[in-house]
Formats: sequence, C-alpha cells, structure tokens
Amino acid sequence: MSHHATPYLIENGSLFRAVDGTVEAAPVALCGRIVATGAEALNWAESRSGLVRIDAAGATVMPGLIDAHCHISFDEPASNDELFFHRREGLAAIVAAYNVRKVLRAGVTTMFDADTIFNVSLDLRDAIEGGVTEGPRMRCGGNALFTSVGGTAGLLVPDEGAIGYLKVTRTRDEIVTEIRQQAKRGVDWIKIHVTGLIPRQRAAGEIQVWTIDELRLAADTAHELGLPIVGHCRNASSTRDAARAGFDMILHATNMDDEALAAVCQAQVPIVPTLTFQAVLAEHGDKVGVSAFLQDLFAREIADSSRQLRQAHDAGVPLLCGTESGFSITPYGEWHWRELQVLVEDIGLSPAEALQCATRKAADALRIPEVGTIEPGQCADVIVVEGDVTRDVTLLGRPGGIRHVFKDGVRIDIETPLPERGPLPSWRVSAYSTIAATRRATLGWHEEDR
Repeated sequence: MSHHATPYLIENGSLFRAVDGTVEAAPVALCGRIVATGAEALNWAESRSGLVRIDAAGATVMPGLIDAHCHISFDEPASNDELFFHRREGLAAIVAAYNVRKVLRAGVTTMFDADTIFNVSLDLRDAIEGGVTEGPRMRCGGNALFTSVGGTAGLLVPDEGAIGYLKVTRTRDEIVTEIRQQAKRGVDWIKIHVTGLIPRQRAAGEIQVWTIDELRLAADTAHELGLPIVGHCRNASSTRDAARAGFDMILHATNMDDEALAAVCQAQVPIVPTLTFQAVLAEHGDKVGVSAFLQDLFAREIADSSRQLRQAHDAGVPLLCGTESGFSITPYGEWHWRELQVLVEDIGLSPAEALQCATRKAADALRIPEVGTIEPGQCADVIVVEGDVTRDVTLLGRPGGIRHVFKDGVRIDIETPLPERGPLPSWRVSAYSTIAATRRATLGWHEEDR
C-alpha cells in the first residue's frame, strides 16, 4: 500500500463479486489497492485520516472492465488502405495517448492490444506504466505474423516484409526469427493471423493460411521464450488447429464445426468472440453508410456462431469480452460494453456471467491475477455504475452511466471534457465519391432514352 495513496470508502452500493457472480450490499475500502470489503472496510475507515467517502447509492460497484481485443494504435480507420498507408509512427503514438484516455473513461481499466502498427502499443504501455500518460493497464503483442497468402487486408498484404500491423513470415526460420525479435522488443503476447481472405473466396468466413505444423512451431517458440500466443481464427479448421497446436487464446472462433468445438473444449482455450464489430455494423450500419449486404452478412455471422460459442461456454471454455475498438465502426470509448450485450442476448449468458467474462475470466486468460476481482490485496481497479448491471449490462453504455472510475486506487477525472481534435494532414482517406458519376447517376439519363 502506498503511503501517498488517498484512502476511499465506497459505500451504500451493491458490490458485484466477480469470483462467483453474486451481488451483496457491501462497502469497499481502497487505498492504492483493495483494503477490505464489508464490515472490515467500515472498521478500517473509522480511524483513517483524510478518508474520502463515495456514495454509491443506487449503483453497482464492480471491477473495472477488461477489453480483451482492442487496437489502440489504429485511430479508427475506415479501411486498411488508410491504416497501412496514412499513418506515421510518432504521430500515431501521440494520437494513441489521446485515444487511450477515452477507453479508460469508458470504465476499461485493463486492455489487450494483440497487434500494433510500428511499436506504438508497446511504447504506450510503457508510458502508462511509467506515469507519463493516463490509460488502462495494457498487455500487448507486436506485429501480427502473417503468411504471404495474406489476411483480412487481402491484396494489400505484401509477399514479404512488414506493413501496417503485420509482418509476413515465409519460412520456418522467419517464423522463429520474428518471434524471437518480438520477445527482444518486449511484447507480452505473440499473435498469429491464422486465417485470411483471398479473391474469389468460396468458403464461409476466411480460409486457413497456416499449416498446423507452422502453428505448432510458432506456439513452441513463443512458449520457450515464456510468451503466450493468440490466434486470429475465423473458420472451423483454424480454430481446431490453433487449439491443437497449444495456443493460449483464440480471437473470434467463428464458423466452428463439431471438430473445432471438440478441440477447443478439450484444450479449454479461452475464446474472445469479438462480435461487437459485427453487432454495431449489423444494427447501425445503415446510419453510417454501410451496405445492406454487409449488414445481413454480419448479422448472420453472429447468429451462425452463437450456438457453438454457447456450447463451448457450457463445456467450461472461458469466453472473454473483446470489442475490436479502434476502427470507424467501433470508435474508442463508445462500444466497450456492447460485447456483454452480445453474450447475453445472442449467446444466452446471464448478465452476471457476462460480467465475469469482462472481469475475472479475462484477467485469468491474460495472466494478470491482480485485477478482475474486488478482494483485499487486489489492484484497486473499480468502477461505479448507475443502476443494477447484473440485470441490465447495457447500463454500462448509457450516457452518464458510469459514475466513477478508479485505476490503482486513483480516481480518474471522467467529467472534464478531453480537448477537441482537429483534422490531421493526410491522416484520413477521402474518397472521391461513393459511386461513379455516370450520366445515369448524375443526369438521370438511361440508354432507353435515346
């Protein structure tokens, strides 16, 4: 406990205990770390000089949210073209330090950034830990490892080298070398882009672009260096092979078949479905210029994957909350609560179970045992939310719904507006138009009018 930490007593609220998913009326005492809850908290507070009391009447007191899939270095691009060719390393770091404050103010006190442009996320993580800037605690990967077949960026992925958030590895030696170099740069995780998109694709989801032997090599190399490994998997075979290869976490795991489901259940590998991007696009895409085709496609992806994800949950596989925040569809600070709603409404978890996915289970999977619960000795990452979140998880996203945010026992200012941003030269892609300016489109002329 720091001698300089401010002592707080959060009282009159309903405490969500993420260990077992129960709720009770209990005060919480914190001073740098969680000191005590219940009667012990009151006893501690009685003789504490300088105590600050927080009235949480009518609110839920719970651990800070953990976003297990966030891209803080991207700055909300509308396309991979913008992300790959319109970012500069120094400016990206400065902008990320601005954006990460939005994430923290949304109640996210811990986040996982699996891949980064340049080394921005690694440097931001260290700056936050050193007190240079304010933000959630971070766990980070480096550049995602790709094969030359590509990934979700399609033909923008080069045959060799690095671009955007990725590094192409063409041989077994290059896989090992890149993982070792990332370990030298201080990554917390290794990320593999196991699936990708190709022209004229016929399979559902994406196609697997790594062999299981390559996945085993990557996992073994990472583990030999003491690093966990995570895979982007958006088809059945990739999810199956990542689980069999010993991956420590899987992002998406959509379009699973019975064989893939059996593999993840046997391995008990945590899954971050990350369906927030699809949910926001399907529900609100018409308001932001998304085609009806994409809205329907992503709505079906949620529906088609929810049954298998529920079966995985029932078999004990940890499901974590990740939002893909960092794109134009998922701006920072806006949708970090939405994955809980997906877990409840689409996958069928109870609100309390969904809250555990966003707290304790995520802390366990990310190997940060000191967060995710409110217990004596834990880091004092605490949020106070208006209303009963164990009945309605969307309260986390309501304007003004989060009353207070504490990280490491420090009360975060969530009231003072952040400085407004202006445009950054060459930072955004500006399309000439959304459709071609044909005579039919502009003048209403048709061939039959001749």
